[in-house]
Amino acid sequence: MVTGLVDVETLRWDGRRRELVLIDQRALPARLRYVRCGSVKDVAAAIRNMTVRGAPAIGVAAAFGMALAAMRSKARSREKLLEDLRKAREMLSATRPTAVNLFWALDRMMKKAESMSTDRQTIVSELVKEAQKIHDEDVQMNKTIGRYGAELIKDGARVLTHCNAGALATAGYGTAIGVIRYAHESGKKILVYASETRPRLQGAKLTAFELKKLKIPFYVVPDTAVAFLMSKGMIDCVVVGADRIIAKTGHVINKIGTLSAAINANHFKIPFYVAAPSSTIDLHKKVEEVKIEERAEDEVHYVGKTRITPTGVKAVNYAFDITPPELVTAVITEKGVFKPEELYRFLTG
Repeated sequence: MVTGLVDVETLRWDGRRRELVLIDQRALPARLRYVRCGSVKDVAAAIRNMTVRGAPAIGVAAAFGMALAAMRSKARSREKLLEDLRKAREMLSATRPTAVNLFWALDRMMKKAESMSTDRQTIVSELVKEAQKIHDEDVQMNKTIGRYGAELIKDGARVLTHCNAGALATAGYGTAIGVIRYAHESGKKILVYASETRPRLQGAKLTAFELKKLKIPFYVVPDTAVAFLMSKGMIDCVVVGADRIIAKTGHVINKIGTLSAAINANHFKIPFYVAAPSSTIDLHKKVEEVKIEERAEDEVHYVGKTRITPTGVKAVNYAFDITPPELVTAVITEKGVFKPEELYRFLTG
């Protein structure tokens, strides 16, 4: 197993080699392996195959993908460069359709490029700076989310989390795990239950990896054990991340299994918190307009290289589910803690 890391550097820009360096999350926790992306195609492949995953981290990676597209473009004019960037945006936007941070970052990078009427090299330089700014902002937002959220976590709390919403899912520190981490670093005694998160096991592999490095006491539990643990009085609150929150209605779109945890928490009257930066909040779409990603059946059929289902059978593999606002106690953002129905009014002024 990998040892020694506490502050996980999910992704970083190598200015000397002009490459984006990613932790290959598919190899964790057994190996710490890095993938270098020298082109927008490399970044798109890394997002698609889940070398990098988690909504905020995907957004940051996509921002650097746009910078790489500008850097590698052979365009001699500003107009041609913008055309190449629009093609890059289209390529990156097709990688993961559900996480809103991806589109937020792409739009921000495109607007930055279009706002500059200057030479090609200056545009390239400014896009690298903008991507780095998005990276740094995400880390700071996560720490602020952690501070706000930690106030909701009581000393001695037993906290359930689902999937991985830690440093590995972001540019650093984490959202849901950031809340848990901040509470822990504040001196509160926290016990975490990390649900495995079938079929890709992000909870068992990645959340457990992070919690171990942070020395936060935890258990890994099967997804199917959550309701029973709650019924036994073993869970005091739930804290999860989000891939998209619909501002107008408060629906939370997150890793498949989140809805089950929310329904169970509601039944047993356990607070259910969602931690996410404002870049995860969708101010425009209705919930029925969001495409829920369906991934390859083999993610269900196989654990690693071992097939666990009979050959010839079919599987359904939705990557996300939708939790209605009435099941959400509060949404924790870098701007404060809100009821789901308060988000749109607050964020739009």
